[in-house]
Amino acid sequence: MPRTDFKQLLDAGVHFGHLKRKWNPAMAPYIFMERNGIHIIDLEKTIDKLDEAASAMKQIAKSGKKILFVATKKQAKEIVADKVNRVNMPYVTERWPGGMLTNFPTIRKAVKKMSSIDRMAADGTFSNLSKREKLQITRQRAKLEKNLGSIADLTRLPSALFVVDICKEHIAVREAKRLGIPVFAMVDTNSDPTEIDFPIPANDDASKSISLITEILCQAIEEGLNERKMEKDKEPGTRERRVVRKDTVAAGVSASLSGLDGDDEEEEEESVPRRDYSRPDEDADAEDTDEDDDGEDSDDDDDSGDTDEDDDLIYSIDEEE
Repeated sequence: MPRTDFKQLLDAGVHFGHLKRKWNPAMAPYIFMERNGIHIIDLEKTIDKLDEAASAMKQIAKSGKKILFVATKKQAKEIVADKVNRVNMPYVTERWPGGMLTNFPTIRKAVKKMSSIDRMAADGTFSNLSKREKLQITRQRAKLEKNLGSIADLTRLPSALFVVDICKEHIAVREAKRLGIPVFAMVDTNSDPTEIDFPIPANDDASKSISLITEILCQAIEEGLNERKMEKDKEPGTRERRVVRKDTVAAGVSASLSGLDGDDEEEEEESVPRRDYSRPDEDADAEDTDEDDDGEDSDDDDDSGDTDEDDDLIYSIDEEE
């Protein structure tokens, strides 16, 4: 089911494009006609592209990732800030700080500087400073809050980028393309949709048009966050069942192992007296052979000793005679 209908888009003025002389030829597939020198956007294609972008954003939010909204145009600042705060997503409505994505660690240092100033005010260090130092730090804190306060919770690079006017935010689009971050954007008839991953052909100058498109995308993000929350609520019960099952299986396995250990001990005890001695042992044969050899040698020595004694006795008898 489409997230919006033709009449809502028509009432919001989403179909109004720029003058014919300001058009980008790459937007030709999304232009319905020309009237009074102004191009009219095909709202049927807008509905299709809007549904596609909303579904993709829903999946990103469901996975727990962040989507950075960029809208520095005067007519889009307050609208985007109000609607995005509701879904707790980061946004940039002031000047885009160059290198915010490609040089993200430096931006994080500036955010940490703002946090350190807050800690100074909390622990009493701020009160020990002079009046001039307090004034300087206060001004620095206000400047950081204005430019980076909305991305204070962005601890890592965003998973996607939503841009209201890609001609005005061309630096942000270029940085996202360099890092491979998918870009969602409202593209008017003076824009190039080929640079965008999820283009939404719509009027990016009228506040009603910006409000309607942003509202639909924020609703999709909110749906994704709610589904993620429901899945997390279901996980604890599933985990408890898994833990109980693992404990049961572990107890059964330990019992079976203990039974096997007892059988092995009995078999070992029985195997000691049942050892087969009928098979001759080579080491025993070797020992017996050595002993026999030693015994034979000792007998020979004894016989030789007896022979010498007999000869001496015979020799002594002859001398007496």
